[in-house]
Amino acid sequence: MRLFHVKATLLLIPWLFASGYLLAQGPVSGKVTDAKEGNPLPGVSVSVAGTNTGSITDVDGHYTLTVPAGGKTLIFKFTGMKTVEMPLNGRSTVDIQLESTEVGLNEVVVVGYGTQRKGDVTSAIASVKSENFVKGAVRDAAQLIQGKVAGLTISTPSGNPTANTQIQLRGITTLKAGTSPLVLIDGIPGTLNTVAPEDIESIDVLKDGSAAAIYGTRGTNGVILITTKKLHGDMRPTLQYDGYVSVQTIARRPEFLTGDDYRRLIKEGIDFTDYGTSTDWLKEITRTPVSHTHNLSFQGGSATTNVTASLNYRNWQGLFLNSDNKQVTGRADVNHTMLDGKLKANLNVITRSRTYWSGVDVGEGGFSDGNSFNNYVYRQALIRNPTDSVRNSKGDWLERNIYFYDNPVAYLMESYGQNDERETRLNGSLTLEPIKDLKFKLLLSGNQWSETRGYAETKKHVSTVKNNRNGYASRGSSEQRDKLLEFTTEYARSFQKHRLSLLGGYSYQDNTRENFYMQNWDFPTDQYSYNAMETGNALKRGDAVMGSFKDKWKLIGFFGRLSYNWDDKYLLLASVRHEGSTKFGSNNRWGTFPAVSLGWRVSKESFMSGLTWLDDLKLRAGFGVTGTIPDDLYASLRSFNYGSRFLVNGVWVQGLDAVRNPNADLRWEKKEEYNIGLDFSLMDSRIYGNIDAYRRLTKDALFDYQVPVPPYPMPQIVANAAQIRNTGLEVLLNFVPVRSKNFQWTSGFNYSTNKNVLVSLSSSSFAATNDYFDAGYTGEPIQEATHRVQVGKPIGNFYGYRSIGIDDNGRWIIEGKDGKPVASADKSPDDKKILGNGLPKHFLGWNNTVQYKNFDLNVTMRGAFGFQVLNFQRLFYENPKVVQYNMLKTGFDNVYGKTRLNDDLALVSYYVENGDYWKIDNVTLGYNFNTKGLKYIRNARIYVAALNLATITGYKGIDPEVNRTGLAPGDDERDKYPTTRTFTAGVNLTF
Repeated sequence: MRLFHVKATLLLIPWLFASGYLLAQGPVSGKVTDAKEGNPLPGVSVSVAGTNTGSITDVDGHYTLTVPAGGKTLIFKFTGMKTVEMPLNGRSTVDIQLESTEVGLNEVVVVGYGTQRKGDVTSAIASVKSENFVKGAVRDAAQLIQGKVAGLTISTPSGNPTANTQIQLRGITTLKAGTSPLVLIDGIPGTLNTVAPEDIESIDVLKDGSAAAIYGTRGTNGVILITTKKLHGDMRPTLQYDGYVSVQTIARRPEFLTGDDYRRLIKEGIDFTDYGTSTDWLKEITRTPVSHTHNLSFQGGSATTNVTASLNYRNWQGLFLNSDNKQVTGRADVNHTMLDGKLKANLNVITRSRTYWSGVDVGEGGFSDGNSFNNYVYRQALIRNPTDSVRNSKGDWLERNIYFYDNPVAYLMESYGQNDERETRLNGSLTLEPIKDLKFKLLLSGNQWSETRGYAETKKHVSTVKNNRNGYASRGSSEQRDKLLEFTTEYARSFQKHRLSLLGGYSYQDNTRENFYMQNWDFPTDQYSYNAMETGNALKRGDAVMGSFKDKWKLIGFFGRLSYNWDDKYLLLASVRHEGSTKFGSNNRWGTFPAVSLGWRVSKESFMSGLTWLDDLKLRAGFGVTGTIPDDLYASLRSFNYGSRFLVNGVWVQGLDAVRNPNADLRWEKKEEYNIGLDFSLMDSRIYGNIDAYRRLTKDALFDYQVPVPPYPMPQIVANAAQIRNTGLEVLLNFVPVRSKNFQWTSGFNYSTNKNVLVSLSSSSFAATNDYFDAGYTGEPIQEATHRVQVGKPIGNFYGYRSIGIDDNGRWIIEGKDGKPVASADKSPDDKKILGNGLPKHFLGWNNTVQYKNFDLNVTMRGAFGFQVLNFQRLFYENPKVVQYNMLKTGFDNVYGKTRLNDDLALVSYYVENGDYWKIDNVTLGYNFNTKGLKYIRNARIYVAALNLATITGYKGIDPEVNRTGLAPGDDERDKYPTTRTFTAGVNLTF
């Protein structure tokens, strides 16, 4: 939400004559512009005071009217701008600049395929400008608006510098399809890492169906519109440098037993093994990471030709050794206007190069393709005996013949991997305005992303013994090419009290993805690393693993939108998209996605005129249909794999096995959403905000169904039959408690709540075997599902045994299905119950900005309430019976205040905790220097910041902000990369 800090001053045209009492009569014309940007303002009401004579400015801000005899003053009114009364003083030309009110209703908001005045918006759209972004060392674009947008959940459950931010909008809406929002950068599909955060001007979020329906099958999970910094007019050459250095620490370290704890417990009779030393294994594999980011940008040019260019370098270290992330991003944006402003050309290029350590991404069978840091190393550091040594007496790595017990330091030091990622995006557009009010725009874009990765383990690596391989290496490569063509026609006209806009367009997107990987082992030497894959003996024996794939999809859409405004009082927006995708079944390739929304500015009604404290009040209501595309490109097709071999005429022939049933009727998941909203501004914009309530129903949700064999070749098919409902409320409240010459305090609250329910798993065509299915997984050795998804109940329910006590022998007492106590040894699956839910019922954010003279302070806080977390670390590492591995210090505490646990590992409610938390997420203190008199420096600012500064919670684990996406929200991984606390010092210089 952008807030204009503009004083209530009026920029007046110098009086033409000294006589202030001449009567005006005859035609008067002029132009009305925005005082801040100088842009023309269409739709401004111009009237003669005391008469019924009036006019309205056209799209170029021009007006003409005839002033009757006796007319002395013109009144200029425009929503979002301060009303101005201008004496005529005999003039026939009156040009004027209008200043924005604090709430900024004339602020431009980015919507699908265009922009809208904020005052005209009738959908649920959130807009965050760069001055309100989260400050400091942010990971990607999403972190810039973390805690700023009601209903948009942004979390960073991992401290891994290469990990992605998790985003979820308005609850869980799918069982099998993707959950990621559509990210558009200057209107072109991309990712949150495509552009450097320092290059972003604003981020707009299309939250409801009426706003997102124009994007059809890609709009269900929300649309994030990122606008990069660019010039819109002339500007003398300006160079800006932004840089910072940051230091990270572990936000909360798990408290495991030390060597001294082991020796004390051995004296108490605990069957631990003392190897005679004391080793802090977590300290051995971690460091205090120092990271730095530098951004150099240039802007300059004339009104006809201007350039914006930037170069960004990020070098981020991870907490763990060998977990670095280095990235260089370059961007250039060139604008040129010709033919007297009728033709505008734009050329934009983004190129990105990223290198990061690939870690130990162990896949099925212990093999690796080197995709990411493997948290297995972290797990081994947690559970390894603290009295054990890193090396033996000969100086070699110390390994022991114990199941699942590896030296984490050796694991890191005897392996190496690197990922090299490249991305180049080139796009250009031509905008032609042949006649007034009519525009044609052609957009072309090409994006190519590629990655090469390699990973190797030496002969000293534990895998030599564990997996019977003498040196191991893997290589992989991936490439993705995306092409986009869009053509739009827009007609916009203002006349009298009417403002009309029509948009029509065509979109074509073509995407190709390829991947190759190879794994080999038993190498003659370690010197080759992963650069001589052919030398491994596993390949010569025919044991090596390799694979590749290539897939391709296309998306074609026709779309249109109508926007209408009458007297800034009654507003209408309607859109429709007709879209086809190759991912759907042959009988359902095309779908239609309509939307409509209405607005009523109640504050402009005559019966509201006496409420001087009310600046603006608008009611909104909207409905829209969006879709979700299946993640699997081939879900509708019959698929085969080469599998079994058959002996034919004495020769073994490899056969084809059917692995998937065809479904020609496979179609998009359809989400129907109703949204009602209220926008308000009070007391000269000292208080303003909005309220939204929504109901979204996902129909035809994808699920796996059992089918008869025959006629189907396989017993399972992916089909559209399930339904999911989400309802919720979102509130945004901003206020300015203090506003004076030297001091201003702006504060903002946002609140959201969401309730979901699985309505159905069946339809008339497909019926589920049960009205439930299980999700989530504990892993070894418990090997149980953690969640149950059931018809009529919310998604996210934990499902397991409810522990109600412990007996004298240290064994669990379980609440049976009839509510009576059951001994742990006598429990059965029928005794399992719902133990809580991993999705928060309430989200709250509180953002504050304080400006005092040259100082500025920004504080961002946020919290989540009404949910539970399954503490995996306590579940696995708080059992004193498992003495072959290290454990948490609380492992020997009495359970339920009675006695120590003496039972096998089990998923019981004792480990399901209240996850409520409140985070002081970001604190930034800055100082702006007075650069008056400096020849080459226009602006200078220094700042210090802290990210993830403090967490107030009763949760006993590392961080209650855990994974909330998917069907098993609230599972806290036992060995996830720890979350971090970041301290930053930075500088902003403009030359």
